[in-house]
Amino acid sequence: MAPGMIVRTTAGLVEGMVEEGVLAFLGVPYAAPPFGEHRFGAPVPPLPWEGVRPAVTRGPAAPQAAGEDIGLYAPDVFETGEDCLNLDVRTPSLSGAGLPVLVWIHGGAFSIGGNGAAWHQGHRFARDGVVCVAVNYRLGFEGFLALEDAPLNRGVLDWLAALEWVRDNIAAFGGDPGNVTIAGQSAGGAAVATLLTMPRAEGLFRRAIVMSGSANLVATEQEARGHAKTLAARLGIPPTRSAFARLTPSELVAEQPPPLAGDSGGLNASVPVKPVVDGDLIPAVPLAALPASAHLPLLAGCTSQEADVFVRRMAADVDEASAQAVLDHLGVQGEPGLTPAERVGRAFTEHLFTRETRWIREARPAYAYEFRWESPVESPVGGGRVGAVHNLDLPFVFDVLDAPGVARTAGPGAPQALADAMHAAWVRFARTGDPGWPLGHTMIFDGGF
Repeated sequence: MAPGMIVRTTAGLVEGMVEEGVLAFLGVPYAAPPFGEHRFGAPVPPLPWEGVRPAVTRGPAAPQAAGEDIGLYAPDVFETGEDCLNLDVRTPSLSGAGLPVLVWIHGGAFSIGGNGAAWHQGHRFARDGVVCVAVNYRLGFEGFLALEDAPLNRGVLDWLAALEWVRDNIAAFGGDPGNVTIAGQSAGGAAVATLLTMPRAEGLFRRAIVMSGSANLVATEQEARGHAKTLAARLGIPPTRSAFARLTPSELVAEQPPPLAGDSGGLNASVPVKPVVDGDLIPAVPLAALPASAHLPLLAGCTSQEADVFVRRMAADVDEASAQAVLDHLGVQGEPGLTPAERVGRAFTEHLFTRETRWIREARPAYAYEFRWESPVESPVGGGRVGAVHNLDLPFVFDVLDAPGVARTAGPGAPQALADAMHAAWVRFARTGDPGWPLGHTMIFDGGF
C-alpha cells in the first residue's frame, strides 16, 4: 500500500495509481448503483465502505447497446454494468494548493458512450496542472424514460450528483471546488448547455465548455410521456416504475431506438432520447434561458465538417438538381465550388451542428472557436476523405494523438502543434476563464500553429 496515493472521500478511503507521472483514481463511486431498489430513482449516496477501496480500474459505463466499429474514430471497448455511477479523477498531486478542476461529460446521444473512451482521457490535463474528473451517468431509457411514478431526468440528476461529489471531495485530490469548469462534447456539450440554465446547478461550477453541442436538445414533458406510453402499450405493461423494473437492463436497452434517427428536421429531431423540460429541474428550453448565465465564462465551438463524410456517403450519386432540392428543404445556403454530394454533406453539417453552436453564441457572450483541420485519410465508411469530422477535435483537445484509433482516423502525420495549441487554450480557460483570444473573435484551429 502506498500512503501517498490514498485519499479519504465522504464514503471512504480510495487508493489510486501512477499513470504517466500523474495520479489516477478510477471507478470512484459518486452514487449507489441505480438498480435494484434504486432503479429509476434519483441518485443516492454510495454506501460507505471499510478499509481502502482500490481505484485502479475503470468503473463500468451505463448499460447500452453494443458499439459498432465502423472503421472511424477510436476503437473504444469499455465495460458496462449496473455500478455505473462512478467517475475517474486524475491529478498532478494530492498536496496541490487548490488546482483548477475540469469535469468532463461524455457524448453519445444520451444513449451510448462512457468516460473510458480513449480520445478523452484526462491524464495530460493533470500533467499540466488541471485536476480532470470524467463522469459516467445513466443513459437511454434508464436515465431519461418518462415513467409515471419515477423522477424525470434521472441522467441529469446524475450529473448534479457528480458535481456535488466534486464540491465535497475534490479538495482532497488537490483541486479547488471553487474553480470548476464543466465541459462536454456532442451530447455532453448539450449537457453542459443544459446545466448552465439549471437553478440546482448554480454554484457547482464557475465556467463551461460546449464542444459540438446544442442548447435545444430537450423534449417537452408531453412528448416524453407520450413516448413512454407508446412503448408501454407496445410491451403490454403500464408506464410505471414497477412495471418497467421487471425488464432486465439488457431487455430495456433492446427496446431503445438507435442513438440517432437521421431525421432531417434538425438535431433535436434526430436524437430520440434526451432530457425533458419539466419546468422545475430544467425550467425551459436551455437556449431560451442561456442569457441568464452570461456571468459565467463560456467557450463554445464545433468542427467545420461535423457530418460531411457520413452524408456524402449516402448522397454519393445525387445530381445537382436533387442536391439543390435538399438544400432548399433544409433552408441552407449551399457553398459554391463543391460537388453535389459535398454540398449536401456541408448542408447537413450546418443544419445539425454549425447553427446550433451559432445560436448558443448569439444567445450570450462566448469565446468562439472552429476546428478546421481536415484529416487527409480516405474514409473507410465511404464518402471521400474524413475531413474535419465530428469527434476529430477530441484527441487534439486532450493532447492524446497517440491514443488508439487516432492514426487510423487522422493519419500518422496529425499535427502535434495543433494539439499543443488547442490543449493549451483549454488548460488556460480552465485556470482563468480566458482561452487566449478576445470575446467576439472566432479562433480558427486549422493546423497553422
